Amino acid sequence: MLGRSTDYAGPQISCGKVIPMFHDGNFLSSSVNGITVPCCVSAAAICFYALLGTVFFNRKSRSHQENKTMASSSLTRLAPPSSLPPNCKHQVFPSFHGVDVLENFLSHIVKEFKSNAIDLFIDNNIERSKSIGPALIEAIRGSRVAIVLLSKNYASSTWCLNELVEIMECREEVGQTVIPIFYQVNPTDIKKQKSYFGKVFRKTCKGKRNEEIQRWKHALTDVAQIEGYHSINWFNESEMIEYIATDVSNKLNLSAPSSDFDGFVGMKSQMVTMGPLLQLDSEEVRKIGILGQPGIGKTTIARYIFNTYSREFQLSVFMDNIKRKYATTACSDDYSVKLDLQKHFMSQLTNVTDINNFSHLGIAKHRLKDKKVLVVLDDVDRLVQVEAFAKETNWFGPGTRIIITTQDQRVLKASGTNHIHKANFPSDDEALQMFCMYAFDQKYPKDGFEELACEVVSLVGRLPLGLKVMGSYFRGSFEQEWTEVLPKLRTHLDRDGEIASILKFSYDSLCDEDKRLFLHVACFFNCEKVGIVEDCLAKCFSDVRHGRGVLAEKSLISINMDWGTIEMTRLLVQLGRKIVREQSVNEPGKRQFLNDAIEICEVLSDDRADSSSVIGINVETYEDVECTSERAFERLHNLQFLRIPGKGVNPQSINHISQKLKVLIWLNSEMTCFPSNFNPKFLVKLEMMNSKLKKLWEETKPLNNLKWMNLSRSRRLEELPDLSTATNLYDLDLSYCSSLVKLPSSIGNAINLQSLHLSFCSNLVEIPPSIGNAVNIKTNSLIHCSSLVEIPTSISTITSLTSLDISRCSSLVKLPDNIETFTEPNHINLSGCSSLVEIPSSIVNANNLQKLDLSNCLSLVELPSSIGNAINLQKLNLSHCSSLVELPFSIGNATNLEELNLSHCSSVVELPFSIGSAINLQKLDLSRCSSLVKLPSSIGNAINFHKLNLSDDWSSMVELPFFMRNLDRLLKCSKSEVLPADNNFESINLSDESLFKICPDQSSTIIRELDPWIWRISRLRTLVLSGMKKLVSLPPLPDSLLFLDAEDCESLEGLDCSFDNPDICLNFVNCFKLNQEARDLISLTPTNGYAVFPGTEVPQCFTYRSSGSSLTVKLIQKSLGISTKFKACILSADLEGNNFPHWSQASVCCGIMSRGNALTACYRSIGRVIPGHLYTFEVEVETDELTSTELVFEFEIQFDYSLVERPEEWEVKECGMLQLLEVPSLDADKHY
Repeated sequence: MLGRSTDYAGPQISCGKVIPMFHDGNFLSSSVNGITVPCCVSAAAICFYALLGTVFFNRKSRSHQENKTMASSSLTRLAPPSSLPPNCKHQVFPSFHGVDVLENFLSHIVKEFKSNAIDLFIDNNIERSKSIGPALIEAIRGSRVAIVLLSKNYASSTWCLNELVEIMECREEVGQTVIPIFYQVNPTDIKKQKSYFGKVFRKTCKGKRNEEIQRWKHALTDVAQIEGYHSINWFNESEMIEYIATDVSNKLNLSAPSSDFDGFVGMKSQMVTMGPLLQLDSEEVRKIGILGQPGIGKTTIARYIFNTYSREFQLSVFMDNIKRKYATTACSDDYSVKLDLQKHFMSQLTNVTDINNFSHLGIAKHRLKDKKVLVVLDDVDRLVQVEAFAKETNWFGPGTRIIITTQDQRVLKASGTNHIHKANFPSDDEALQMFCMYAFDQKYPKDGFEELACEVVSLVGRLPLGLKVMGSYFRGSFEQEWTEVLPKLRTHLDRDGEIASILKFSYDSLCDEDKRLFLHVACFFNCEKVGIVEDCLAKCFSDVRHGRGVLAEKSLISINMDWGTIEMTRLLVQLGRKIVREQSVNEPGKRQFLNDAIEICEVLSDDRADSSSVIGINVETYEDVECTSERAFERLHNLQFLRIPGKGVNPQSINHISQKLKVLIWLNSEMTCFPSNFNPKFLVKLEMMNSKLKKLWEETKPLNNLKWMNLSRSRRLEELPDLSTATNLYDLDLSYCSSLVKLPSSIGNAINLQSLHLSFCSNLVEIPPSIGNAVNIKTNSLIHCSSLVEIPTSISTITSLTSLDISRCSSLVKLPDNIETFTEPNHINLSGCSSLVEIPSSIVNANNLQKLDLSNCLSLVELPSSIGNAINLQKLNLSHCSSLVELPFSIGNATNLEELNLSHCSSVVELPFSIGSAINLQKLDLSRCSSLVKLPSSIGNAINFHKLNLSDDWSSMVELPFFMRNLDRLLKCSKSEVLPADNNFESINLSDESLFKICPDQSSTIIRELDPWIWRISRLRTLVLSGMKKLVSLPPLPDSLLFLDAEDCESLEGLDCSFDNPDICLNFVNCFKLNQEARDLISLTPTNGYAVFPGTEVPQCFTYRSSGSSLTVKLIQKSLGISTKFKACILSADLEGNNFPHWSQASVCCGIMSRGNALTACYRSIGRVIPGHLYTFEVEVETDELTSTELVFEFEIQFDYSLVERPEEWEVKECGMLQLLEVPSLDADKHY
């Protein structure tokens, strides 16, 4: 019988031959027409179909087993994915004993391999000896597959045995595939070194060191247990050789480095989340869900995982596009549906084409229960699909991973999939790179296309599918073509319908009511607050909240938790609007929603057409509508939702508005008052921002349904109407209504009001006492109500108030005495109340008060004597309280006080001794307290103190008390003349006169050197020395230092220190006297930040230097890994005859190219740009897949803020580059 070693386990490629395969004593085979057919592996082709790197393979499955134990039923753990270099020198390395096999067997193998285009290493030019040399080791490690031809006399050669040791080490270390051929020898004899093979081996071992013998034995034992070919099982050697060649060819195909994800963008950020979910080292059988809306890249992530890790599994299958390929109807016979699906699943997994061989649902469990399998179920939309393919985890062997991609979260929950990765949108930078890869075949726009590319990406909305389609559409187009097409894309992104055909599957799966809700969101309510949507549609749908949940679970909408809004991507919005447009292509008045400005004008201007089908009109804010007809809305009898711009629409047209109106959003309206016949009975939301309204209407109107009213910035609004019927009003925004004098007393009827915004109502004189009846108000903003004299005492009955902001109410004289009844507010802001003389003592009883802001209360003379009893007070801001003379003694009782700001309190002479009892005080700001003479000695008891600010050019403060030494947590102390030597400062500023008096009787401007004690400040992160003009040298500095500012240290020459923090930034601007040793240190300091110092040319230590802004670097190949770091240096050009402006926050853009193709671009912040200065920083480049030996670097100085026109003088005069072979050092035994 033709066959391989009878100890072999697992399915293999049959190549048309009948080969028995054993696993735990059972055949893994099937019978076709009476012939035994083994389970085999399809050698299907791989094709590339990209969606920003998304790869769709024609290959359906792959089955492979390697490194199995012979003569044992237990399976060894699979080797990790190969770590072999991507471009190996050889495909196959053969190890053999020439006398046994050279003349016949090996020569036939060489011939067969050659005919199969397999590169076999031949060592004809290598002189054999007892030990293998570097050339042979390099050949072994540079091969993907090693064939060990084990013959009777193999062990007679120390050369062969040493080769075997190296091969087995390579297998262990980098996952090299090893195939043993047992040529006329028994595997057991090799394993146990017995019989003739053992006799030969023992003879070779004579006189050898025991350590060497043990290495040989270990290698022989291991190789004998690997799946291999046994010549005694084959009748015909030529057929065996042919089979071996086919097997090796397939293994080479599987191990070949994939280029499917070349140029892929964004996978690293996705895998940060996916990695912990996969837990590939765990023996647990785990289901992992990948959830996201259509087109976001779920399949791409799954393909990437499949390609990367499938070799770790015994069997693997990718069931792609299940929703379309295996569409099922909701029938009662679930068994038939599951059986049909499972037949396809098992057929692909085992490569058995006749699916009728799988006759019942138990086959999957029986066949796979001891197999480690990687299963990907792509685009699942029904639970029955998951149950057919992988209902129970006990169907599979340990370590199995089942990955399910879907847009329906309910499917994952119902299938027990608890490990879920939500595929997120790419970042703005990643989205631009994705688009550019398709449009330009590089990761950034071509010159002249920057703004156009960014605009397209903005329109698409970061959806990878859209970026791919639009990038492909523009590929090869000229700039004029882009400019002509862009205006049309604002309303019709999907010009060819390719995106819609994919997205519509999701829409079609919805029930009718959920479809209607989807269209309402797409056509009108996108980016609207959840509460508003639910309130406005409550009577249109049976259960809006449930429908919203369905759309969210199917990833058709998302909820922005920061803003509380419903959000739908631009492409889904356009899909919804396209569906509505198809309701009546030629007659827009017969559609439900109108979104196109031109069509809206057409409908509003047509006096004869029946437009009763229209329920919503939505004009985007950037579009204009011209409609002068007073009867524009007369024929829209069923209009419920209206959003229009103010200009272009006749204000009189509101006379004929539908009484069914639920939402009216009319920004910049020219109307001064609603007509008397306006009926807001069903109105839920009224938004008239920036209108010319003077009042809404005269008489009382039915406002029972009104919940949201926004009249902000209606600067002519003088009064509000009667709100007695507005009992359900939830949010009222009147901010910037600068003509509003008072609120109606009926405001108290709004018993459900939660938010009241009155900021910048500069003429508001009073608030009616009835406001106290609106007991549910949580937010009340009265910022800059500069005419408001007092707050009604009834406001204290609003027990739900969580925030009260009365800042900049400059006429406010007093607060209500019963302010202590405020049980909820944790923040009261009274800053800028310049007329406020006193604070009621009852404020200390506001139990939840945590932050009290009294800054700029210029008339405030004193605080309540009981202020310390505010037990939860954490932050007290008294800055610029220029009339405040002292703090009450009780301040020490405020044991939770963390921050106290007394800056610019120019009348405060001293602090109470009790301040030391505020044990949790962390920050104390006394800057510009010009009358403050000294600090109390008790300040040393504030054990949590870590920031003290004494900044004041006119301060009479002389020194810190000696006991400040006890404050071992003090991190920052600015502008004190005497500094305790033992401290934990994180920041020290020595830049001005009268700062730290390091040396007695010396100001910072005449200090020549710093005391070495500064090295002991182990937490120091920032050291500012700018302007110390006499400073000559720097002592050793702590390793914690992140920023050193020595700007304008004109005398600085030497640096007796090193900079060991990899994130440090160094500023030596205008330090022209730096010696060469100091310049070398700065140049070669490894840092992820930057360094700047004066210079006229790029230093010689940079191996590549060039005039101008670009240079070419020849790579040092032996140092290339996955990524390679380079040290860059640029010289800023001089500005002749011009005063240099102090630009800030500049950055350098470094573009990197290879063979004319852009690889990437990176940006490095360099602070300010100074002429005649050198800037150094590091650049990291991914080099693992580079095919060129040269890289071109191009530098450009940019600014982080807008300039009308960038000055032409901003140029890079010279640039330099150094490839880092290892971390740079000035030590003599290191190289660069």
